[in-house]
Amino acid sequence: MHDGADSEFDNPEAVVVRKRRKGIYILPNLFTLAALFGGFYAIVMAMNGRYDLAAVGIFVAMVLDSLDGRVARMTNTQSAFGEQMDSLSDMVSFGAAPALISYEWALKGLGRWGWIAAFVYCACAALRLARFNVNTAVVDKRYFQGLPSPAAAALVAGFIGLMTDLGVKGESVPWVMFGFTLYAGLTMVTNVPFYSFKDVHMKKSVPFAAIVLIALAIAVINIDPPIVLFAVFVLYGVSGYVIYGWRRVKGQPVSVISISTDEPDERGLHK
Repeated sequence: MHDGADSEFDNPEAVVVRKRRKGIYILPNLFTLAALFGGFYAIVMAMNGRYDLAAVGIFVAMVLDSLDGRVARMTNTQSAFGEQMDSLSDMVSFGAAPALISYEWALKGLGRWGWIAAFVYCACAALRLARFNVNTAVVDKRYFQGLPSPAAAALVAGFIGLMTDLGVKGESVPWVMFGFTLYAGLTMVTNVPFYSFKDVHMKKSVPFAAIVLIALAIAVINIDPPIVLFAVFVLYGVSGYVIYGWRRVKGQPVSVISISTDEPDERGLHK
């Protein structure tokens, strides 16, 4: 029986529609969390003096970090949350972890010079990741602006892993470690172009010879993994300067910032 009073059913505006709560995509973030664990594991192993396992932790984090973005794109599960989570994971695994491991392994014996080198590396990793996040829309996708943080971590951890495999103690090569740490850190914040391999599409067909070359590469790595992998990391670590020098000689643009007419505020970045 209607008593003349308005009810919520008579007034459509009074009906509250609850918005569905947004969740997060579990699959790509699982890879990101696993990469974060790799960096954390590396720090713990370094604290326990197991530098060989610390280097392995960094390398595992590298592999997982390269997969989370690809998994997100393949499954169409990209999100702003995932991007921020990936950056924070990278800061731990490829910023703080390599700095602390190198300090514990060799730099500690250099006193203030040791922790200064470790801090410079850590700070450069943070600056590189912040710059990457804000320049994503204007950088040429084929190249990284500066050495990517996983490659910088690979240089540091690769050297430690190689020396550990050869039985060389950190206190025997502190200044060499000092040089590697500074080189990797400072190269991250340069404008030197490093090939990103992002234009390599896994879904496209490749010649049969490409599969043979991959098999040969795997066989070569298995000859002596620490030496071969470290050599690969060093070659990539200097490749950017080779590209930079080649472009200079040829008179080509050396900046990886894409020319944009839609963003007038970015004109100063193209120099």
